[in-house]
Amino acid sequence: MNPLSTLRRLDAQTQRNFILLFGAALFFWIGLTTLLPTLPSYAQTVGASHQQVGWVMGAFAIGLLGSRVWLGQLVDLRGRRAALLIGAFVGATAPLGYLWGHTVPLLMVIRAFHGVSVAAFTTGFSALVVDLAPPKQRGELIGYMSLAVPVGMALGPALGGYLETALGYGFLFTLSAALGGVAFGLIWLIREGPRPSFSPGVGAGEGVLNRTMLQLILSPGLLIPSLVLLLIGLVFGNLATFLPLYIKEIPLAINVGLFYTVAAMTSFIARVWTGQASDLYGRGVFIAGSLVSYIAAMILLGVTHTVPVFLLAAALEGIGAGVLIPMTIALISDRSSLTERGKVFAVCVSGFDVGIALAGPIFGFSQAWLGFRGLFVVTSVLACFALALFMIQGNPSWRSSLGFALAREKDLYALRQES
Repeated sequence: MNPLSTLRRLDAQTQRNFILLFGAALFFWIGLTTLLPTLPSYAQTVGASHQQVGWVMGAFAIGLLGSRVWLGQLVDLRGRRAALLIGAFVGATAPLGYLWGHTVPLLMVIRAFHGVSVAAFTTGFSALVVDLAPPKQRGELIGYMSLAVPVGMALGPALGGYLETALGYGFLFTLSAALGGVAFGLIWLIREGPRPSFSPGVGAGEGVLNRTMLQLILSPGLLIPSLVLLLIGLVFGNLATFLPLYIKEIPLAINVGLFYTVAAMTSFIARVWTGQASDLYGRGVFIAGSLVSYIAAMILLGVTHTVPVFLLAAALEGIGAGVLIPMTIALISDRSSLTERGKVFAVCVSGFDVGIALAGPIFGFSQAWLGFRGLFVVTSVLACFALALFMIQGNPSWRSSLGFALAREKDLYALRQES
């Protein structure tokens, strides 16, 4: 379970591509997340009310959702590197726009444009990692490469908060743009292989498909993971939106930032060891386990009155997040071919995006009569439903689904892959 030894077994060009790709992802996520704790306060300095701050931050989802499907198609037609370059370019230019965004509508437009960066970068990144990884080491390498996300999200917010206080918004936005520029430069150095030629329907190779968007959406092997991500997107969106307010209401004598620090640590640890294990035992048991972690985390948050319970919930949420996304990417990669992988990622991961986008309005409306504790109880029920859906519908029959979730059955939706 050593990333370096795994990397050394690959050919020199693939090693180089993986190193450049990891570095690009790290700089991209640090640059993006430096603005998470600082942009709301910047919006207030230009006159935004509390509600308008929510509009500005929520506009990110407009660009993300509005571009995800188109970018997925671009990834398949023009290559993974093209989407990565678009994502890094937007990440390098959008922060500079905030410097001139002195009205709420303009900030919303810039924030929506910034959302395109995540849609482009994550779709291209996931597809290229899967392309480069040998099928028998796919889960392991996805797990290792995805470590750039928790590392970047652990460093970025802390760096952003410090720089905003010490040097001001101008320096912060310039640095965020520069980090995106570094990511762009590293991606430019990546050498992607030639794109395969294909025609609609079944391609030349075994299990090589080019399904339409409608066929992908209706495919049971991809629909269920998408619905699971939709439900967990609602859970995560509720957590991200209302946790700081909930902690103030309890009240709990702790910096809410510690929740994200602990979650990032356990997410990192979980990603290291589950990837390789999933290549041996299947993706199902780890996806099911991540959903159990989410259920436990939401229940604990709903009943917590003490700091240790709060931090335990953070650790469990980190495990759930750290396992669910990489394992679901590995799962849908197993169930799709090279020529449609960009569209598949766009369709499935959009479920998570939609869940996050809907969480604020849905739970914001419900909070008045449920209360914050009630919201976390509701999200634990949603996570339970996601687990039940996966365990009875994750494969063609409920028996094979249950067996897959318990590591006793192979994934019957998976395409046969060469090793």
